[in-house]
Amino acid sequence: MNLIFLGAPGAGKGTQAEIVCEKLGIPALSTGNMLREAVKNATPTGLAAKEYMDRGDLVPDDIVIGILKDRIAKPDAKNGFILDGFPRTVAQAEALDKMGVSIDKVIEIYVPDDVICGRLSGRRVCESCGASYHVDHKPTKSEGVCDSCGGKVVQRVDDKPETVLSRLATYHEKTAPLKDYYQAKGKLKTVVGQDSIADTAKLTLEAIEG
Repeated sequence: MNLIFLGAPGAGKGTQAEIVCEKLGIPALSTGNMLREAVKNATPTGLAAKEYMDRGDLVPDDIVIGILKDRIAKPDAKNGFILDGFPRTVAQAEALDKMGVSIDKVIEIYVPDDVICGRLSGRRVCESCGASYHVDHKPTKSEGVCDSCGGKVVQRVDDKPETVLSRLATYHEKTAPLKDYYQAKGKLKTVVGQDSIADTAKLTLEAIEG
């Protein structure tokens, strides 16, 4: 089963991808990790990508898809894979099709923007050990102090409400056409994210198997 996971920042798609990987025994492939691995292993596509990365330029879609094809040819992906973070645009989806990478289903984890804002803007992280908290769902015992190491707990810039809204706007603008693209092919399934990870996972697995 070859899957693509879509979801706004904070919708929990990474968590769901991990659960599905374990359940189905297939790898989750993040383009960032694949690029770094290809560069480290000095594969032909990795070396081509490195030239762009060293200049600080975006790696062209055909090179990214070449690296993806190399990665999905490995034995652990023979029963399928999950793509997380790619494609991000219709052009990338079309390039994926042209290069013969077949996708069975596209799963969108949908969570309303106001809920995501609440989730992310309430998140706090320890500066020292990286432990994660939430002002409503998982507060620290003592305000601003990490339970684990006593470090200072802060709100990351990425999680400030105005930044979250800007990230969401970018996501909707780029991903809405992508959803239409896969909807037209009959491959899109939307899962409404629930309060509990387990409940969302149940719906996600039903969408994949359905």
